[in-house]
Amino acid sequence: MYLTGKAVLDIQAGAPNNGRGTADQGNVTPVKQHRTGGKTYPYGSAQWWRRMVRDSFPDTETPSPVIVNGKDAKQQAYTSGRPDKYLDDDFFGYMAATKAATFMRDTVLNTGTFVSIAPERPTRDFGTMSRGLPTGANPILHEHEFYTAALQGDLRLDLQRIGFFEQQGKVRKASLSDEAVQEAMQAGATEVTRRGIAGVLLPIEERRRRTAVLLRTIAATHGGASSAAHFGDRTPALILLAPVQGGNQPFTRILNVVDNEIRFNSATLREEVDAWSDVIDGTVRLGWAPSFLGGQREIAREELSDLIKDQRLIIDHPRVVLSQLADEITTGQHENWFQD
Repeated sequence: MYLTGKAVLDIQAGAPNNGRGTADQGNVTPVKQHRTGGKTYPYGSAQWWRRMVRDSFPDTETPSPVIVNGKDAKQQAYTSGRPDKYLDDDFFGYMAATKAATFMRDTVLNTGTFVSIAPERPTRDFGTMSRGLPTGANPILHEHEFYTAALQGDLRLDLQRIGFFEQQGKVRKASLSDEAVQEAMQAGATEVTRRGIAGVLLPIEERRRRTAVLLRTIAATHGGASSAAHFGDRTPALILLAPVQGGNQPFTRILNVVDNEIRFNSATLREEVDAWSDVIDGTVRLGWAPSFLGGQREIAREELSDLIKDQRLIIDHPRVVLSQLADEITTGQHENWFQD
């Protein structure tokens, strides 16, 4: 079972993910952007969003220690590779390569690139550094880019792999060393086979807890680049999640551009919910911040009122939607989602 959907970030005069400058650009810090169809679309990389989520975990969650080996071109950095101990290793994966052995875990939380829904051309902001310079010295010039845009990215959380660490079968490398397996077993893990792969499984209470922590963290995400000059909201302005049997993403096209404005397409969402009804195992949850996209949220509620009445769809504030789902998972209301 997967929690599948998308998130939209409402960037207001921000530069949350900077690009790499080139010599011909001079002293200019660009934002990430790409061109398609002759138009420019700012974007934030999947690594950027995942880093913000990782950094937003509550202080009660100890991050996996980072190990640095080698130097110069041969320098390597990786986390400890202990998903049994550290929540971030569980969700985001790793490759811990040493001379003795290599252990690897694929990501449990898949993320698309967060691309502007509508084409937007970044603006250059001109500035100077003149504070404390000697009398008569020329100020130091610098420029950077920023933009206003709604960035959307697809998400998929593999619920059955949360707290399950593959050791043998259709995997390139084992997730844990033999010593780590023994430590995990002593702490309450069990040996099981899932999707034809043998591995180590944490107790269901811990798997529920970790899922709830992730959902609540997404609802409180903060960070990104240039926060000193372009601080802003980095929580989802809109997030859609649905429990789907299989790894498909049915909801890519629910937002599009009509007459140069971003539109939420209720008809598209309705048709996708109906078309995938045989593999959607529960309520589709749509978190939508007030005033994002003007009054379209209330229009969508009216157009989809029958799905809401039949409890096939929930529309509420993103923080409310994510918190309620976290509560339901914590109390065991969706136990079947975590079964093989």
